[in-house]
Amino acid sequence: MKTVRVPIYLQQKVMHTLREKLHLAQQKLEKTFPEPTVNYKQRGTTAGSAYLKEWEIRLNSILLIENGDLFIEQVIPHELAHLLVYRMFGRQGIAPHGHEWKWMMEQILEVPANRTHHFAVSSVKSRTFTYYCACTTSHELTIRRHNKVVRGENQYLCRKCGEVLKQTISLVAADVK
Repeated sequence: MKTVRVPIYLQQKVMHTLREKLHLAQQKLEKTFPEPTVNYKQRGTTAGSAYLKEWEIRLNSILLIENGDLFIEQVIPHELAHLLVYRMFGRQGIAPHGHEWKWMMEQILEVPANRTHHFAVSSVKSRTFTYYCACTTSHELTIRRHNKVVRGENQYLCRKCGEVLKQTISLVAADVK
């Protein structure tokens, strides 16, 4: 999948917001942090990711272009907060969206601590395959996971019943008339 080129004006807005929030954090925490690297290679329905050890933020170029300022206002502080929490507290015993992250978002970066975005994702959503389990809940697997099942490399379990997911519904004889 090819990365979509982000217009310069949006890249500038991203960097402006990133630098503004980083400066705010440095003032409040009385610490200096390097500026993270930003790239636009995030794929799928994920808006952004923080790569802690690389000190990098990856953004979904399509969702950024489609959502502009709202994307920048929400996603940049969210991913920056992950990086700052990592630098302040490490990784041991720290939940990705736990107390430290919420504190960083609300008290330091001064933005609401929303765990997920609510952007329309139809333009970035990939093909899925329906799998079933013992509790007859349907599960949508991405093409990557589906291909791993087909190749015998992996199995996936239902989080509710613990059953191995299968692509067809197995009907109990009593249910069939």
